[in-house]
Amino acid sequence: MSKFLQFKCDLENFIDDLKNRLENNNKKIEELLGQEKKTYANFVKPLEMMDEYLEQFFTPLSHLNAVNNSDQTQQVYTESLPIITEYSTKLSQNLDIYNAYKSILENEKDSLNHDQQRVLELNILNFELSGAHLDDTKKERLQEINIKKSELANNFSQNLLNATNAYEYIITDEKDIEGLPQSEIENAKFKVNAEGKESPLGDEEDGKIKYKFTLQMPSYIAYMTYGKNRQIREELYKAYVSRAPENAKIIDELLSLRNEMSVLLGFNNYADYSLASKMAKDEQSVLNFLNNLLDNSISQAKNELSELQNIAPQRLESHDTAYYGELLKKAQYDIDEEQYRPYFEQRSVVEGMFTFLNKLFNLEFKKVDEELWHEKAYAYDVYENNKLKARILLDLEARKSKRGGAWMHNWQAHCKDELGEEQLASAFVVCNFPPSSDTSPSLLRHDDVVTLFHEMGHTIHHILSEVNENEVSGVNGVEWDAVEFPSQFLENFAYEPQVLKMFAKHYETKETISDEMIDKLVRSKNFLSAMGMLRQLEFSIFDFQLHTKLYKGEEVQNLLDSIRKKTALIAPPKYNKFQNGFAHIFAGGYAAGYYSYKWAEVLSADAFYSVVDEGIFGSNTAKKYQNIILHRGGSASMHKLFHELMSRDADTDKLLRLNGIK
Repeated sequence: MSKFLQFKCDLENFIDDLKNRLENNNKKIEELLGQEKKTYANFVKPLEMMDEYLEQFFTPLSHLNAVNNSDQTQQVYTESLPIITEYSTKLSQNLDIYNAYKSILENEKDSLNHDQQRVLELNILNFELSGAHLDDTKKERLQEINIKKSELANNFSQNLLNATNAYEYIITDEKDIEGLPQSEIENAKFKVNAEGKESPLGDEEDGKIKYKFTLQMPSYIAYMTYGKNRQIREELYKAYVSRAPENAKIIDELLSLRNEMSVLLGFNNYADYSLASKMAKDEQSVLNFLNNLLDNSISQAKNELSELQNIAPQRLESHDTAYYGELLKKAQYDIDEEQYRPYFEQRSVVEGMFTFLNKLFNLEFKKVDEELWHEKAYAYDVYENNKLKARILLDLEARKSKRGGAWMHNWQAHCKDELGEEQLASAFVVCNFPPSSDTSPSLLRHDDVVTLFHEMGHTIHHILSEVNENEVSGVNGVEWDAVEFPSQFLENFAYEPQVLKMFAKHYETKETISDEMIDKLVRSKNFLSAMGMLRQLEFSIFDFQLHTKLYKGEEVQNLLDSIRKKTALIAPPKYNKFQNGFAHIFAGGYAAGYYSYKWAEVLSADAFYSVVDEGIFGSNTAKKYQNIILHRGGSASMHKLFHELMSRDADTDKLLRLNGIK
């Protein structure tokens, strides 16, 4: 019998199954609360596992809605959200459970192990952040707010997906695709028959060849980077940054609800509420951190823009930077991304990354024959030091039914159940790489390789956990501003020459990438890095300040414009409504927490350079990182774990070094 769940999602019966499961859970909660003497073993552990099993049931639906989106998945997911939100809100506000946790922590403090104490401490904090201590009227209002917030976040995401899928730009003049890599031209090419309908390229029937570009990332980036026609670039850019205008109203509603929720819970604002469960101490610490990076980056960013402007025949606009950036990159480093792509065939990169992880952490990945949600998805069992540890399920290619971006989604957490039986971990790894076909392989940009390493960093952080309490195992219980540390740590190795040589082989000739090509890639790594830093700081400062008081309507745009006066060296056009597509903070978990990327990057840069300076393979820091960071998950604050790893606080200068900012 498999130690892992088999992927299945019965959409027809999902809502009924969910309701039955929640009804049974509520009955079990009453039984547990009815016990006269409550202990960790007879009360906390059963509740903990009940939550784990509910996540395991619900995750396939949310996953399917993201990777194989359809009218049916949308309908079922949308219908299920208020049901699950109402249940979880009531549970998180249950005063009896809250009081039981507090008394168990007090009564068993001397007999509980560290992980169990951490579970109780985090639960008590979460109860307080969920309003368990409030009166019934305020609790009822909080429940209404949470249900509405989840609906709005889902609508925001769906609007964005619909807008992305609805747009196509058709090119008929072959002059307008000159300069694009051949692989991108092939991906965009289609044939129209005499009736004006799209027909397969292989058909013998005569037809007119046309080229289709969309707002899906691989297609959009291809034209913005290589497309010579400035007018088409602007059309694509305008379509991209003005997507889903209806989301403006959702933003107003979400901001209002978040602010109301925070005040109800006794916080000054949503940023204050958000920081209660993060590494950063207070609002000023975050803003000082971000502004310090901004002050250290702005001079170099202005120099980079000046270099870019020097090669452009006209004043640079927002839709020009990727195109002229590529030209300047070729001029400065003689680097052409298209020359690299044959060395980064998708399957070869995946296998090579596995080889690297084997050498660094003694991990082994064995392919599993399992039917999944799509023919392009596949699974591997993961062994650590020859012991079966976990399963990962990969879905790496872009398609119309799939949400854009890349992510890791944890499914099972490593833990021991109520009977002391070990449960192994599993996780999904999702990317949107160029699609492969029978005639053409999926050839990645180096940025795609970095993305894959990034998501695998999250994945091994989750699946290698040796913690026996699921609520603090793997990524569970890790502070939000530290959760990107392991992903960013691993992605940095995608630029290391000895790592690249393990898998960067030409898919046709099998020739290993040359030292000269690697040298160019490494030297170009921080090309326009200060401008990139400013862009991320713009997002971070906007997000954080947006949640320090209640903004609404035009005030949201005015705030963004005021921040851009310092961060945007090229003033974006008025039609740029970036915020309507800022899914990280309006449909994801990064509200008042987008700064976390940079915060965690300090941790990752510091640990990474320690491993590199020790020669990578055989590094003492790498072994400690595996034992302290990967094995212990969220069982302790990352501040404590990092201090244990490095014997000091993180060094911010290492982040500037990583980005080549002097």
